[in-house]
Amino acid sequence: MTPATDEPLLSVRDLRVRFRTPAGKIDAVRGVDLEVRDKGVLGLVGESGSGKSITLRAVMGLLPPTAEVSGSVKFRGQELIGRSERQLRALRGSRMAMIFQDPMTALNPVLTIGAQIVEAIRIHDGAISRDGARKRAVELLDMVAVPFAARRVDQYPHEFSGGMRQRAMIAIAMANNPELLIADEPTTALDVTVQAQIIDMLQRLREEHGIGLVLITHDLGVVAGMAERVAVMYGGRIVERGAVDDVFYGSRHPYTRGLLASLPRLEAMAERLTAIDGAPPTLAHRPAGCSFHPRCPLADARCRTDDPALRPVDAVETACHHAELLRDGAAAAASVAEDRDALRF
Repeated sequence: MTPATDEPLLSVRDLRVRFRTPAGKIDAVRGVDLEVRDKGVLGLVGESGSGKSITLRAVMGLLPPTAEVSGSVKFRGQELIGRSERQLRALRGSRMAMIFQDPMTALNPVLTIGAQIVEAIRIHDGAISRDGARKRAVELLDMVAVPFAARRVDQYPHEFSGGMRQRAMIAIAMANNPELLIADEPTTALDVTVQAQIIDMLQRLREEHGIGLVLITHDLGVVAGMAERVAVMYGGRIVERGAVDDVFYGSRHPYTRGLLASLPRLEAMAERLTAIDGAPPTLAHRPAGCSFHPRCPLADARCRTDDPALRPVDAVETACHHAELLRDGAAAAASVAEDRDALRF
């Protein structure tokens, strides 16, 4: 493992992703800045279609040929934008790894779990024998708490439950002791008990192996329990970011407030859940000005024409013309009634 330095483990600056389509070019990611420190945990939050996964796939160099990527992505100070596929392949799976959202489609159905882990090991370590790689595969499955790992290693993905397939994906990602792990919705479609097990496992692996972690999720509870910093995405850009406590207890963006207000609370189980009206914009039909303005109760004429810049407002950075109107104090999730009245959510 590379020793910690003042240099960020991952530094993303002004990242932009544009897709070429028959209908023209579509801006999917618009000027995203992110940073992950050694052993740090960054939560990337937002609704489906906000650009979370595209952003991190651009970091990994996993976008299709129709994508045009610009900006800067530095890993350990080394620029990745513009590198060849061969150079990126040497980094992927070794120093940088990704846990994909749907393990059933990410795993090869005609290969055993062990064969897929062995392939991940040997592609980056040509000196290891097949028997040595198989032994390592059993150790990895045991590390991610797959029971009877020595037997399970020879089973196929369809013989694993959803939770076990996700554990196998984590084992593949950890096969070469990466320094940075990107987890894309690692608990999607899993029941709550298995979700908790997966999150606990990721936390344990991060602590034991000293890796940096980027957690892509729509679950604010997961972010609150694991992350140190959080970035909220909407319409292909960051609309708010900061330390987790600062964002949760001092959010200055109506969208983040709406997400927090929609969380169920034990002390208000009899109340209806609060919802954000409308739907997220599509890539091809993003509104002018602030992308959130069609759903925002604070929107005015300026919001419809002028896309706000991300700027410091007290302890957070937020992209809202009306950030100063949202009061300091308790998180929206803890004062949902007052926020609902103020923002009409």
